[in-house]
This record gives sequence, C-alpha cells and structure tokens, in this order.
Amino acid sequence: MTAPIGADPATVTVALGERSYDILIGRGLIASLGARVAALRPGAKAAIVTDENVARLHLAAAEAALARTGTATSRVIVPPGEGSKSFRVFEQVCEAILAARIERGDLIVALGGGVIGDLAGFAASAVRRGVDYVQLPTTLLAQVDSSVGGKTAINSAHGKNLIGAFHQPILVLADTALLDTLPEREFRAGYAEIAKYALLGDAAFFAWLEANWREVFAGGPARDYAIAVSCGAKAAIVARDERESGERALLNLGHTFGHALEAACGFSDRLLHGEAVAAGMALAFAFSARRGLLPAAEAERAIHHLAKVGLPTGPKDIAGGLPCVDRLMELIAQDKKVRHGTLTFILARGIGLAFIEPDVDQREVRAFLNEKLAGQ
Repeated sequence: MTAPIGADPATVTVALGERSYDILIGRGLIASLGARVAALRPGAKAAIVTDENVARLHLAAAEAALARTGTATSRVIVPPGEGSKSFRVFEQVCEAILAARIERGDLIVALGGGVIGDLAGFAASAVRRGVDYVQLPTTLLAQVDSSVGGKTAINSAHGKNLIGAFHQPILVLADTALLDTLPEREFRAGYAEIAKYALLGDAAFFAWLEANWREVFAGGPARDYAIAVSCGAKAAIVARDERESGERALLNLGHTFGHALEAACGFSDRLLHGEAVAAGMALAFAFSARRGLLPAAEAERAIHHLAKVGLPTGPKDIAGGLPCVDRLMELIAQDKKVRHGTLTFILARGIGLAFIEPDVDQREVRAFLNEKLAGQ
C-alpha cells in the first residue's frame, strides 16, 4: 500500500512487471475516470459495459467523467444477475463492442459488480485478440476480490467460471462511495470475501474484523481500511502466482464447496456468490476440524463470526433445500482445482493458516456432506 488510510485515494499496486497496475481505493474516484484513462491511454475510445441496475445509478457519472477529457464512449448494457455470464450474453457483448468500432488501442470499462467484471474482462481478452480494460467495481465483493487479479470468465452448465481467460486490467478504481447504493444483502455477501482474506492468511486482521465489522458495514475509515487490506492481500498473492499454478489457489478458500452450492441453486438469487463462499468457508473449517487439522473451537470461532454478520454457514441456511449428495459431488468434481480426477481442497490448520490439500478422498467428502445434509 503506497498511501496511508485517510489519504484519498489509497493505492495498492499489483506488481506484474510490464503489466503492473494500480488499485485506487477511496470515495469519489469515479469523477477521475476520464483523467486517469486519458493519462494511461491518450486518445483511446471507451466502451462501457454495465448492467441495467448499475446503469441507472452510475452510468451517467462514468460517461460524464470520460466526456470531460474528450474520451469518446459507447455503452453496452446487459441484464443484471449471474445469468448474464453466459455464452449468449458474451456473444452479444463482443458484437456490441465490435459494432462500436473499438480497436486494439482502445479500451473497455467494466462498470458493475463481479458478473460485469468477469463478463467484460473476458470480452476484453477475446475481442480483436485482446484489448485493454479498466475495472470500476460497484459492489464490495468486486472491489475486494473479482476486480483484482485478471481472472475473467463466464459460466457453463457444468459449473461456475469454467470458460474464461487470465487478462489483467490496466487500472482498478474502487470508489467506495458507490457502495452507498448497495443493498444490504449484497454488501453482506461481499463481506464474506473480506473475511476470507483474514481466515486464509491473517489472524490479526480476523481479530480486527471481529471487533470492527459493524464499523465496516457502517462505512467510513473502517470500511476503506478493510477494502485496502483485502486488496493488498490479494495483490501480493497474484504477484507471486498470477495464473494459479500454486499459492493463488489459497484464494479459493470456501469456493470448492461454495461453487457447488451456487450451481445447485441454479446460479440464482437463492444464493449470492458471497453467501456461497461464506457457507463454503464454514464447511471447509468444519471439514478441517473433522479431519483433526484444527481444534473444533477454532473452527467454531470462524463459523460464529460468519453467522454473526448474517451470512449462511451451511445447508440449513439455504432456502429451498439442496439436491442429494450425489449431485453435489458431481458439481464438486467440476471444480477447476481437480487434477486427474482427484479433489483438491483449501483447508485450514487454524485461523489465518489455510493450505492446499491435494488428493482428498471423495468418500470422506461424501460422508461429511451426508452428515451436513442430514442435519439441515
């Protein structure tokens, strides 16, 4: 972090050599979009990809900021929700970008939450074999996680984020004022990713969250601090392992169980991505305790915090119930960390002590899920 919290903005650099870029964190940053784009790519045109909900709230401000520096813009607006991370919408976005005559020297602005960031970033990776893009995330989850690191994707019938590319942005503007319009449920879902960084590698940050989570929800300096710490944690891991060949897999704490739960719920509003990650982390800690990797009380501490902020921690908290264990195991088998048909999980030896566990016995996972579903 190159600027202290309290300065506006705080800056976190993702150090990737020639492809390094900054994450700027602070209130009101959308107004600087045009000046920052013009400085990075003088004379470029910009196609803004967003969804209908975000367009009503923030598209005019983004367009005005770009217009002030003479940047020509076009807009691509898609339906909100996980359903837009599909082949059909991906094709529509690519065709709209090409119709707007976006060239290789131009760029795309991803204005929205994780769905838009993933969709627009993947389109940027593919159109004309790759154009630059800027992330302007409008949700907490996107600001602390999906906008950082260059993982872009759409969903398949076989699972979440199975079709995509690594394509780094040239800038991330995390305007924390945009979170003021975020529904409480969406904010809470994003908080799950903040908790993830603490649970996987920063016990002191987890203790800080236990004491200060209400202030994070309320806004102000505590919120900006939590976002900056989270971005710093992810940036450091991405810089060491950009393409998830090793350590970066730790960022998937909760995601193996969580993605299966999301798919079981049809990638719908029944279970938001952050909610699925929270439930997945709770299951990962419970599974770790079941294997004797950490004391049950330590797992319960992690699970209690997630529950205290109102996040789901297991099947009992998911409306509408879940399919049978066989179906959940099929979905888990589609996880991107599967190697040669064997399961890899991110487990924990304690709070802040996550690790990658390859070759997990499917029978052990099945027995664990049977216990959890029986208790729902």
